[in-house]
Amino acid sequence: MKLPTRQRLPHDVPLWVDPSNADYFITICCEQRGKNQLAHRALAKAILETVKHRNAQGIWYAHLKMLMPDHVHLLLSFPGTQKRIQTVVSKWKEWTAKTLKIEWQRDFFEHRLRKEETFREKADYILANPVRTGLVKESEDWPYVFIAEPW
Repeated sequence: MKLPTRQRLPHDVPLWVDPSNADYFITICCEQRGKNQLAHRALAKAILETVKHRNAQGIWYAHLKMLMPDHVHLLLSFPGTQKRIQTVVSKWKEWTAKTLKIEWQRDFFEHRLRKEETFREKADYILANPVRTGLVKESEDWPYVFIAEPW
């Protein structure tokens, strides 16, 4: 029996949206779900360096990064860029796959946040993820998180 394939949806921002003036909730999953590919100290440090480097270069601004064993959540904005989000995220995935040997799924999930309170709601959701999945009792105990600055 052939399994259905997931429809590929474009990550193009509508023309009426300024991508440099919006925040995005992005989830990128590893190819093998259920396998701890990301939550290792050395790898987490290397991933954090790539996130900080892109912040410093103005490629994106990561407000929040949460590594889970088999996926990563990001709250990103793209200040001053007119590049497609698909291109920016895909290049990061490509670099981390090649350099850090991370096996990512083909695509990623993105959602443009539309209200200020939605940002906080998504941040709280991301920060509670290790607790919800039973990895730690308190979210503060999960070491694989990066918060650029309090909001």
